[in-house]
Amino acid sequence: MAGRIEARLAELGIALPTPAAPIANYVPFSVSGKLVVVSGQIPLREGKIAFTGKVGTAVSMEDGVAAAKLCFVNLLAQLKAAAGDLDRVARVLRLGGFIAAGPDFTQHAVVMNGASDLAVEVFGDAGRHARTTIGVPSLPGDAAVEVEGIFELA
Repeated sequence: MAGRIEARLAELGIALPTPAAPIANYVPFSVSGKLVVVSGQIPLREGKIAFTGKVGTAVSMEDGVAAAKLCFVNLLAQLKAAAGDLDRVARVLRLGGFIAAGPDFTQHAVVMNGASDLAVEVFGDAGRHARTTIGVPSLPGDAAVEVEGIFELA
């Protein structure tokens, strides 16, 4: 039987993927006490990067937002692996977003709202979080967006 959060994901039409394996020398998440720190997730879909290039040029704003949302879905897959049950998540504490874009791009926060808005849609008020959004010249595999997170367990 699915829990409350997985039922909410189903309502939103979201199925969690198999958590992605690390592509370098790191772990996908670390747990310390009630905190889960999830490594940066790129917009992988079925093992392939779904959005590549720089937002604002090769990647539209709409696709950038979709990429950030997909990154959050991948964060949730890792979080479920760490916690065992997403109903154990008491709060989304912080999200960090990295947006691949050119030097004249200034709408990083709008792109990152794809992840932030989904956090609130999934967890309600417990999904409201602190956030940092940074523009970068490139990301692994030419991903358009990468999102990391810190979560508190009940």
